[in-house]
Amino acid sequence: MRPYVIVMGNEKGGTGKSTVAMHITAYLLNNDFKVGTIDVDARQGTFTRYFELRKKAGSDLRLPEHVAIHRSEDNDRERARIADTESFNSAMKQLFSSDFIVIDTPGNDTTLSQIAHSYASTLITPLNDSFVDLDVLVKVSNGDTKTLRPSIYAETVWNQRKERARRGEKPIDWIVIKNRLTTLYTKNGRDTNIVLEALSKRIGFRLGTGFCERVIFKELFLSGLTLLDLEKAGTQLNISHVAARQELRELITFMKLPNL
Repeated sequence: MRPYVIVMGNEKGGTGKSTVAMHITAYLLNNDFKVGTIDVDARQGTFTRYFELRKKAGSDLRLPEHVAIHRSEDNDRERARIADTESFNSAMKQLFSSDFIVIDTPGNDTTLSQIAHSYASTLITPLNDSFVDLDVLVKVSNGDTKTLRPSIYAETVWNQRKERARRGEKPIDWIVIKNRLTTLYTKNGRDTNIVLEALSKRIGFRLGTGFCERVIFKELFLSGLTLLDLEKAGTQLNISHVAARQELRELITFMKLPNL
């Protein structure tokens, strides 16, 4: 059996994909799973940079086997597609002995991203709490749930679901999480939640919750650490740290990963 593949996907940047991917990876490593990671957004390289900083942070920090894939720059679209497919397949072959593979994708539509989506056992799509981000999933007018129309990205996921079915594989467990949340109640947040709950039944995803917006995540990235490394790094935990770690545990539980 091949590894269980977790893909972070969203055709919009700034939603916290890499942060969520890094924390899921650290959680799995800390639970003694063999983890491989793939960055198919190597040009931006946020996921890759996280591991570079983590390696410098200390030899006692667990690391996955990581592969960064640069998209082909061939001007011929068909040759570029073939090259990207070969690069992705090579990375998957290299990491085949892993229990889990966590993949971070770019905030736009690329061949590498499409391939990654088609291999997802679990697909996680983080969204900021706004109608600007909601537009990635659905076209809606003034919060009217009766006029919901799936967006291009939702159609992309649907196409990759069909690709998995063609290969005789299990359906993608698609999870949409509201991420980078404010702790304050807002009408906008309430309205987006209403639309997402209605949409989840239409296009088939499970709606969960990610992380609240906290300064600690920016600080952690610069040091290559995660919430799970704070005590080991000698950081005294405060209430915000404890709450953030609980959010991670709740997300992992919601994902219903095998053997956890």
